[in-house]
Amino acid sequence: MMILLQLILFCALFTLMVKIAVGNNAVNGLYFYPKPVQEKVFKLGLTDRETVARKRKRFMIPFFLVMLTALLLIIGVWNGVHIFWPAYWQALLFLELMNWYDGLVIDRLWVGHSCFWIIPGTEEIPFVQTWPQVLKKRGVLTLIWIVGAAVVAGIVVLLL
Repeated sequence: MMILLQLILFCALFTLMVKIAVGNNAVNGLYFYPKPVQEKVFKLGLTDRETVARKRKRFMIPFFLVMLTALLLIIGVWNGVHIFWPAYWQALLFLELMNWYDGLVIDRLWVGHSCFWIIPGTEEIPFVQTWPQVLKKRGVLTLIWIVGAAVVAGIVVLLL
């Protein structure tokens, strides 16, 4: 039951960080959008490439550090795991859930069904990933997180 609470908190942290990054303006998260939307927003003069690149970096670096730190603390401190294989399986569970949560809940549900994410002037351009796109991207990331979980487990064992 504790692991379920931890998974919920981990996904809530993910969502909170995305919301903080975009604030009250979807243009702040333009780096999440497909290229055609980005190009249209640049053409409309709502922002520029340099600003988007800067905002992307300002989000991605802290995002990965916070999510990694949270994962390390959950596995190594909260759960007290210090052996590689148990740490690996927990890391894999959290990373895979985050992966599919991002694709299904964030992309398809939140972005796909909220007017907030529609940038004025780009309404005619599709910006929500289709089901085949979601499945392909999440499938590839599923394979990547198999390796990523080993890295997390190694850090847990070495540092915590």
